[in-house]
Amino acid sequence: MKIIIAGAGEVGFHLAKLLSFESQDITLIDLDKDALAYAENHLDIRAVKGDATSISVLKNANVGKADLIIAVTGVETANITIGVLANELGVGQSIANISNTEFIDNDEDIGFKKFGIDELISPETLAANEISLLLNQSAFDDTYQFDNGALIMVGTTLSVEAPFVGKTVQEAAKIFPELHFIPIAIQRSGTQFTIIPRGSTEFREGDQVYFITSREGVDELYKLTGKEKTKIKDVMILGGSKIGAKATKDLCANKFNIKLVEKSADKAFDLADNLPKALVINGDGRNVELLEEENLHDMDAFVAVTGNSETNIMSCLIAKSKGVAKTIALVENMDYFQLSHSIGVDTLINKKLLAANSIFRYVRRGEVLAMTKLNNMNAELLEFEVKYTSKVANTIIKEIDFPRSAIIAGVVRGDEGLIPLGDFKIKPADKVVVCCLPKAIVQVEKLFV
Repeated sequence: MKIIIAGAGEVGFHLAKLLSFESQDITLIDLDKDALAYAENHLDIRAVKGDATSISVLKNANVGKADLIIAVTGVETANITIGVLANELGVGQSIANISNTEFIDNDEDIGFKKFGIDELISPETLAANEISLLLNQSAFDDTYQFDNGALIMVGTTLSVEAPFVGKTVQEAAKIFPELHFIPIAIQRSGTQFTIIPRGSTEFREGDQVYFITSREGVDELYKLTGKEKTKIKDVMILGGSKIGAKATKDLCANKFNIKLVEKSADKAFDLADNLPKALVINGDGRNVELLEEENLHDMDAFVAVTGNSETNIMSCLIAKSKGVAKTIALVENMDYFQLSHSIGVDTLINKKLLAANSIFRYVRRGEVLAMTKLNNMNAELLEFEVKYTSKVANTIIKEIDFPRSAIIAGVVRGDEGLIPLGDFKIKPADKVVVCCLPKAIVQVEKLFV
């Protein structure tokens, strides 16, 4: 697949990195020669220096022969322009990264597809949705749903209270035979290596573990991971940014009690007018006395989404010290994101990473039904629909020649989510969720062709 990426910032570089791992034909366009040189030295890509809104630059990148162009520059109007121009020059499909959520909310009325833009991606909308999802699965650090919740992925850090700590996967399965979940990826505390668990893999205290579970298994996981399911109702959000405003609007619609703290007086008044169900407070969220006056200690969750990563992290640490059970911080720097286990904040979210992963999911949409990357891990979840011609069709799992760096995590049959064991037979029309390391993706895909 020939793909052009316009913009060599963090989103563009991350996308180029993900796609180049799969031997895609990638061309990266940017005006910053240093960013291009770095990308060219570290990735197997072609770099084109220039303004991607220039027709001559797009032609130089052979846009007419490209299957897809992804516009992820820092300027949303430029991204839309790039999509329109690329469409006129013959590109197969186009994706534009935008920050104005109005464009997505009104896409049905405007119809950006008629202008040549097949998909609009809003990092702010994705981040707000991620916050809502995390607060609904309050004890978990990361979560994702397949087929409207038929299967649910959750990630958590094992505490010493978890009853299967010190036991192997096989031993845990014998002790808890009726459980409706399966571990799919583990990262040991203090390491950066992702383990695809086998029967002999041992659970240890401090492990970051991802599970796939059915709807019924979520409550079981709360008990067995040593986590306490707490009802989140009162939430304080720091920062009236687009993310803060959208998260507040969505959470208020779901009957959460929201206190939104915004430093700018003018913006605070505007937010109060637009968000009548929330209590908007004008003040500096870095002021501990202000937070205490607003009863921070009574909050069930604290979400920091200001434009400053350090402020977000520090204010979440303050909230933790005051006994707030769930903290979420928005960070811009991906290096901070890699430290999520040791910083002391429950969950870090990065809108650039969310955007890149969402776009990556779109790129793979022709082959898979859904896809998500595991936060802070070198693994991804892919959902395939089994065809009658697939090698896995009408085959028992233990008889499939499956790579060791991949695992079948779950099956959706009809509307029911199933956690399959070795003697489970996969049937045509089943939707199969697979967790795998990047090196196994091509081999796994061949099984579902």
